[in-house]
Amino acid sequence: MTYQINVFEDEYHSEVVARVKYNEALDYWDGRNWTNGGLGRHLGITKLKDGRYVLIYGTHWQGEKDYGMIVTSEEALNEILKSNNAELLDQKKFEDLRTLAEAMNSEYEIE
Repeated sequence: MTYQINVFEDEYHSEVVARVKYNEALDYWDGRNWTNGGLGRHLGITKLKDGRYVLIYGTHWQGEKDYGMIVTSEEALNEILKSNNAELLDQKKFEDLRTLAEAMNSEYEIE
């Protein structure tokens, strides 16, 4: 099921700054369910045409709505790595995150 969700600049959801396709690309299998963030919670990621990253927060809970939030490149990369979905870095739209990850790895390499 593909549908559009509202994207906000901050956690106060004051103004819609974009609309993006919903996805759950950062979910992982916890042994019983696909999840990321707790029971009935999901997490996705995308990139806007202007280069900003969006984390997509999904929910199965009645009364709550799916939404997106603008995040920094570092926050986007952290969520990808935390969810063990590093293969996303092979996608063209995330190539700058791959470069950032490589720079971080070389910076913290133990000699």
